Amino acid sequence: MLAHEDIVTLDQLEGFRTLQTFGRISGTASRPRNRLRSTFRSLGMLIGLAGTEVLTDAEQLRAEALEGLRKRGESLGANAVIGVQFFVSEGDDGECQVVAFGEAVVVGKIEDT
Repeated sequence: MLAHEDIVTLDQLEGFRTLQTFGRISGTASRPRNRLRSTFRSLGMLIGLAGTEVLTDAEQLRAEALEGLRKRGESLGANAVIGVQFFVSEGDDGECQVVAFGEAVVVGKIEDT
């Protein structure tokens, strides 16, 4: 299983070497604008709810895009995704889209000799 900590923004993992590369993969999440949710979020911030209690659409979508990336890598047989980057866009109508992409790889620990 490809764990969350095996998805990194680094191009290489210290102490590991790349054994196999599956190429670039991506995970995407999008959501149309929801005025009601935006209103409740604004009210929550107004009354002092902590930022972690009121997530923005982009933050929620980021987690969904990463989950899609993790599942795609796992389906290929990867045990890590390296070089992860994000692309976030918001349409004129308020739609929000997040794309996470990186390189699916199999890594092995470098043994000290």
